[in-house]
Amino acid sequence: MADATIITGQYVQIDQTPAGAGERLLARMADMILISVYETALVAVILQGYKYIPDTYLNDTVYMVIFLLFLVPALFYSLLWELFNRGQSPGKRLLGLRVVMKDGSTPTLGASLLRWLFLLIDVYLFQCLGLLFILLTKNNQRTGDLAAGTLVIKEKNYHQINVTLDEFAHLGADYRPVFPQAENLSLEQVNLIGQTLFRHDAERPQRLRELSIKVRRFLKINPPVDDETLLQTLTRDYQYYALEEV
Repeated sequence: MADATIITGQYVQIDQTPAGAGERLLARMADMILISVYETALVAVILQGYKYIPDTYLNDTVYMVIFLLFLVPALFYSLLWELFNRGQSPGKRLLGLRVVMKDGSTPTLGASLLRWLFLLIDVYLFQCLGLLFILLTKNNQRTGDLAAGTLVIKEKNYHQINVTLDEFAHLGADYRPVFPQAENLSLEQVNLIGQTLFRHDAERPQRLRELSIKVRRFLKINPPVDDETLLQTLTRDYQYYALEEV
């Protein structure tokens, strides 16, 4: 199965393996069994209590309210588990799966809410819609994953990275790369450029000049800009293309 490539702000490439449709279906079934056991036990307790409490103290309406309140954990089952257990419900844990953001980090509250809301459409309303999207999309994402920007990956390939995309704030929706050739740079090359840019000492100008000459020659470009501006621009352009591929 193809991996989902994640490139962090530190230019670290992490290949996560998306969970297959069969694995996700089994995890969902395991969760549904747990929910069914919970609801069955709940109904049994309420019916048992109903035998010993006179109707004058607890009428049918109050019982219905209590029943609905106890059903809330079941209704929000996926949301609560994935939100407070770093993207993992009991079913996903059993199958060795986990939900992560596309940058590899733990799902945010907004992302978890979106996944839960679309779960009502993917699974409960249109039944097989979520399964169809999992089978057809590149990284096996249902509509909730596409909307929330999440992936369900195999736990054994999980490498948690606590980074955000704040450092890419300059790459807005209107950003356009200056040098398309930046896409041809490797992670190692961009990492070297970054180290050279952030290292400030007496030899910095010389290092920038030498690296700029090599980069211009490698990419076959020779724009009329100073060495530092060229390297910074190439870095931003590379980030743009890297994020486009995620």
